[in-house]
Amino acid sequence: MTPTELDALYAFLVAAAGAAVLTPLTMRLARRVGAIDKPRARGLSDRDTPRLGGLAIFVAAALAGAIWLPHANPWSGILAAAGLITLVGALDDRFDFHPAIKLAGQVAAAVVAVAVGGVDVPYITLPLVGHLAFPQAGPTLTAIGLVGMMNVVNFSDGVDGLAAGVCAIIAAAFAVVAFSLGHNAAGVLAALTAGAAVGFLFHNFPPASSFMGDAGSNLLGLLMGCIAVRGDLKTSAVVTLALPLILLAVPFLDTTFVVLKRLKYRRPVYEADQEHLHHRMARIGYSVRATVLFFYGWTLMLAGFAVALRFIHYSDHHGHLYAAGTLLVAVLGLIVLAASVYLIYVLEIFRGVTLSKLPKPPVRPKSETPFAAEPDSDDQRR
Repeated sequence: MTPTELDALYAFLVAAAGAAVLTPLTMRLARRVGAIDKPRARGLSDRDTPRLGGLAIFVAAALAGAIWLPHANPWSGILAAAGLITLVGALDDRFDFHPAIKLAGQVAAAVVAVAVGGVDVPYITLPLVGHLAFPQAGPTLTAIGLVGMMNVVNFSDGVDGLAAGVCAIIAAAFAVVAFSLGHNAAGVLAALTAGAAVGFLFHNFPPASSFMGDAGSNLLGLLMGCIAVRGDLKTSAVVTLALPLILLAVPFLDTTFVVLKRLKYRRPVYEADQEHLHHRMARIGYSVRATVLFFYGWTLMLAGFAVALRFIHYSDHHGHLYAAGTLLVAVLGLIVLAASVYLIYVLEIFRGVTLSKLPKPPVRPKSETPFAAEPDSDDQRR
């Protein structure tokens, strides 16, 4: 039986309620097993904060998936991959694995998603080019992309509520797009992912009482990648290539800026620093909540544009453009581009402002897995 939009709504609500109820239990478990983020000089937390919130996100998502997703493959395979990366991340949150073990866990989860979950992109559709097929390399490239997505979300998880909120917005937009393309099951997966993130956000919005840890950031990254492939890229529509790039622009831009900056100064990409976009906003003087809400707004703007691209009739899909629709898309695109460029421009202008001249930034540098920094710099994992 094909899931419906109502099923997606129920899945969202159940996942949200489940994550909200289960997170306090993971907090108790984290305290019992010692998976605690402790205050340190390089961070701003003034109290011990339990990790393992990712366990609540997974259980809530799996519960909703067991009810409203088809029980056969590929969806059971995707949930299996999600369970594997959650387990690896949770163990890492407690025992601080070697980077090679973390990477191996990410690769294993990606392989399960591709081989069992059918998360494979055999071709993409490019404007003016048409289909670009890679049937042999498709599974390998998809697995690499999933590993990249896990690290993109993990890199962006550097301030209370940021990763959970941004992923919730993106997943909700993916759900709308997936249903519009007829990929209903993928739409349900996106909806329950958004719901689980929202439920956890009740305990993670600043000031956070629980961190999702690597268990949560890697899980959300994997699910976002699977949703993008199953609900969007597996279609011949030209516009759908742009949708994931637009929706994921905020975490991708943040990761790109940070990695390029570290490479420029010949620092290891795994070395924690304060060059993330949210760190720069803190140096300008934004509070933690203001920073998070700012990024929510930016993501909502991009998500709205991506959804608009799907529903505005600007072409007959045979190379003929409609003047009114094309003009509207162009205007919206220019507004979104101008706003995004302005944000980055402002952050670049203030990048040289010293911390001594401004209040202490309300964020903490993060050691991003699988490339973990030295133990004493491994700051909060939400």
